[in-house]
Amino acid sequence: GKAYVRDKVCQEFKTLGKEDFRTLTIIANSRKFSNATFEEISHLAHEIVSLAETCCTEGADPSCYDDGSSALSAKSCSGGSPFPDHPGTAGCCAHEGLEQKLCLAALRHPPQELPRYLQPSNEELCQAFKKDPKDFADRFLHEYASSYSQTPLPVLLGSTRTFLSMVSTCCISPTPTACFLKEKLERKTISLLTLMSNRVCSRFTAYGKDKLTFSYLTSLAQKTPGASFEDLFPLAEDAAEVFSECCDSVAEDCMQKKLSEHTAKACSALSAQDERFADCCKGKNLMQNYFCILALLPAPALKLPEAQKPTNEQLCSAEGARLVMRYLFELARRHTSVPDAFLGKLYDASKKVRGECCSAKDTSACLESKRQQMGEELAPFLEKANQLCGQYTELNFLDFKKRLRDALMQKMPGASPELLGQLVEQRADFASTCCPPNSPPLYCASKVNPRPPSTPRRAGGQPP
Repeated sequence: GKAYVRDKVCQEFKTLGKEDFRTLTIIANSRKFSNATFEEISHLAHEIVSLAETCCTEGADPSCYDDGSSALSAKSCSGGSPFPDHPGTAGCCAHEGLEQKLCLAALRHPPQELPRYLQPSNEELCQAFKKDPKDFADRFLHEYASSYSQTPLPVLLGSTRTFLSMVSTCCISPTPTACFLKEKLERKTISLLTLMSNRVCSRFTAYGKDKLTFSYLTSLAQKTPGASFEDLFPLAEDAAEVFSECCDSVAEDCMQKKLSEHTAKACSALSAQDERFADCCKGKNLMQNYFCILALLPAPALKLPEAQKPTNEQLCSAEGARLVMRYLFELARRHTSVPDAFLGKLYDASKKVRGECCSAKDTSACLESKRQQMGEELAPFLEKANQLCGQYTELNFLDFKKRLRDALMQKMPGASPELLGQLVEQRADFASTCCPPNSPPLYCASKVNPRPPSTPRRAGGQPP
């Protein structure tokens, strides 16, 4: 309900001034309602700024803000409201008074997992800017903030501010090309921080702290398969702590400061063990070192003995969750090309098994049944994912698609060219989106549906 605390809003309005308050309002509501149109956000921002302008002046009636925010809520609940539409609006509008306002304030759209903002060319930017600088700025703020809605607000504010400053400076420069080149180099760290923090905070929102710790752990295990669980688990816990502190923080430099500290720890722990890590850690800019680490591709898997599975007794002990994480870590370092979406399914399945069996009457029988089922499915499940993403990483995209087509033709000799083409595109689309590090978690998870062993397989196997 922060949006309806009069003192907070008025303090922001007085501190920022009308224009910066308006900018903040557009960004905050574009993040919150990431599926809204520009026109819907404009209507909402106009009403919020008008409310603050009218009710935050000296001598304004104390009831001005409450009455105005109640009128705003009523407008949201009216038929044909010009404000962003949300499936939960009708439920909120069934309430009255403060309860209705607080309910409406808590609504937000799910984040866009695949950012849609594409930066226009320098010429297109300047053309739109010169035509109408204010409209250009508003539309950019809306599009950029809704695309990167999981980026912490201070990072997003810094990124949009420097971008608009770059455009306004370079579009009147006598040498715009040189100006844009210089400004983009200066914006490199904040630009990468925006992109990266949107990805990690999207993952934090989708996964929660525990599963994010697991995801980070397995990512590190695949980049440095020679490192031990004891080396990597504390780093994964530390990263999850950073994201839990900073993704929703309004502290000016939380993400940059805490991530720099985390990077120093990671470099200290792993540089001596891994040459690629050492190369990433050479730079003086810790944030750019972190981006380098994040972009590292999986390393070749080491030849290791088969991973030891936890016993039934261990699974249901107090240490059960950590032992499962250790086992999945061992699988990840043996199958370094298996993407996060597949490993995440294994994590969810193991959590579900522990939940069902550890409270069952016959725990041992329940676990044995699940072990048998997972034992039959696990090897082909991992192998399929490892092969697909391994080839995607090693080959250029055209060769990768050719390899897919050849493999499918061998498995499905009677298939029509149309079906083969469809399956190739389906697998290629999955690989290009979900094999790289930091792939969109919910989108990719929705594409991974392992069939239970009792279900007949389709010819050529179930495409991921």
